[in-house]
Amino acid sequence: MVGTPIGNLGDITLRALEILKEVEVVLCEDTRRAQKLFHRYSIDTPRVSFHDFNKEQKTPAVLKKIEEGATYALISDAGTPGISDPGFYLVKEALKCSIDIVPIPGPSAFLTALVASGLATDRFTFEGFLPRKSGKRKQRLEALREDSRTIIFYESPHRIEKLLRDVLAVMGDRDLCLARELTKIYEELLRCKTSELLKRIECNQVKLKGEMVVLLNGNRGL
Repeated sequence: MVGTPIGNLGDITLRALEILKEVEVVLCEDTRRAQKLFHRYSIDTPRVSFHDFNKEQKTPAVLKKIEEGATYALISDAGTPGISDPGFYLVKEALKCSIDIVPIPGPSAFLTALVASGLATDRFTFEGFLPRKSGKRKQRLEALREDSRTIIFYESPHRIEKLLRDVLAVMGDRDLCLARELTKIYEELLRCKTSELLKRIECNQVKLKGEMVVLLNGNRGL
C-alpha cells in the first residue's frame, strides 16, 4: 500500500520510490494518471488497472499470484490508498488469505487540508464522500449535527453547492474551510461561513475545479 503525491510530484518518499521500482506489478486506479509519476521518476514496473468497477473481478487472480510468490504494490489516483478508494476491498480480501499488508506512508488530502484549515485538529471525523441524493445526504448530516469534532468530507466540483446548501439547512451557518488543488500551483483554502461561501460560489468568485475537501467546525456548544 504505497502513498503517492496528491498534487506536487515532489511529495513522495524515498521508500515509496524504492518499492514501486522493486515490485513486479503496480495496481493503479488509473494507469494513465500513474504514468506521470512513473515518467518523472523513471519507474518502468508494469501497471495494471484496479478500480471500483473491476476490483471484485481482479482481486482473486491478484491474491493467487501473491500467494505464488509475486510482489504487488497498490497506489490510488492520489494520496494514500485505502481512503475512499478500492484499496480497502483488496486489503480485506488479502487478510482473509493471511497475506501480509505493508503500509508505505504518504500524503493524504484530508490531513493536509486539516492542518492548514485553522479548525480544531485535536478531535476530528473523516466522512469521505456523502451520498449523492439530498435526502440521504441530509440524514448523514443530521447524524453529525451535534458532533463536537471537526467534520471532514470529500466532494466533487459539480456537487459542492448542493452539499453546502444541505449543510446550511441541517447544521446551520458554521465556520468552514474549503480546500482545493492542494499542493498544486493553484492551491486554495477558503476559510469563512457556509453562507458566505455559497454567496461567493453564486457570484462565480470561486473556481469549482478539482476534488475538494470540506472541513466544518464541530458543534462546540456540547
